[in-house]
Amino acid sequence: PRRNRRLVLAAGALAAAVVAYSAMPIGDEGPPRAAPPPGADADAGPVLVPIAFEVNADPPAAGARLRDLAARLADAPYDGRTGRYAYHRVKTWGDPIQASPDGRHVMGIVSERRTWRLADGSSRTAATPLTPQFPDRASRDYWMSRPGELPEGKPYELAEPPSGDPATLPTDQAGIARMLGGDAAGSGVAKHLVWLYSRYVVPKRTRAHVLTAVAQAPGWVWRGQVTDRAGRRGVAITFDDRANDQRSLLVFDPRTGALLAHEIVSGGLREVSTYVVILETARTNQPR
Repeated sequence: PRRNRRLVLAAGALAAAVVAYSAMPIGDEGPPRAAPPPGADADAGPVLVPIAFEVNADPPAAGARLRDLAARLADAPYDGRTGRYAYHRVKTWGDPIQASPDGRHVMGIVSERRTWRLADGSSRTAATPLTPQFPDRASRDYWMSRPGELPEGKPYELAEPPSGDPATLPTDQAGIARMLGGDAAGSGVAKHLVWLYSRYVVPKRTRAHVLTAVAQAPGWVWRGQVTDRAGRRGVAITFDDRANDQRSLLVFDPRTGALLAHEIVSGGLREVSTYVVILETARTNQPR
């Protein structure tokens, strides 16, 4: 699998590179669960498998379905709400990663971040590192046999100064298309969407513009209904980057059109390389 685009840390270097992490053994993975989360391997614990699609063979181009969704959007819970802060709760896996000395066995760091951002881009984030996850069973077995090298993170907070990002989003189709990279395709579109939905409380009209802009991007195909890693039903599109042996997946809320999740699968479409799940979006006057 191509891992050169991610931050790969040699064993032992993680504590110096990730804020507030400390190494200690992990006895178990928490209280028993009735069922594994969607996309997890029940037999191997936190080993990820790609999300299953409704449409596997001969998926149609995504454009017409995205435009149809854009034309019938429902209100999101935050539509019409006011507040000084744009609040987001986001879960990520795979950035950074820790690799064995030979590079064959990979452990991805999982974290959940709650961020309160003002209009000038300044923000405060409360982060909670979670149990590491693995792209394959061999990686899990390797790291679980070395409990002293498994990191268990401690919650931490960080503050960011004003970012220079626009205080408000464009209100027109052309402005949204420019913000999403213009004629960018594939991973470029996905990167811009994750940035947009992780920083802004996107109103309904703008969500429609976003879907229309993605509909015009080449290469995306429709995958139908899926269940994301938070257990939510959504509709998915994918883009295959064959030159880099990667597939990008975007999951949208089928009612509001908001972005729910993004992930990348690599290694002959067998291994999850990274994922982002946008769990909550709101407006609030309280940074807590």
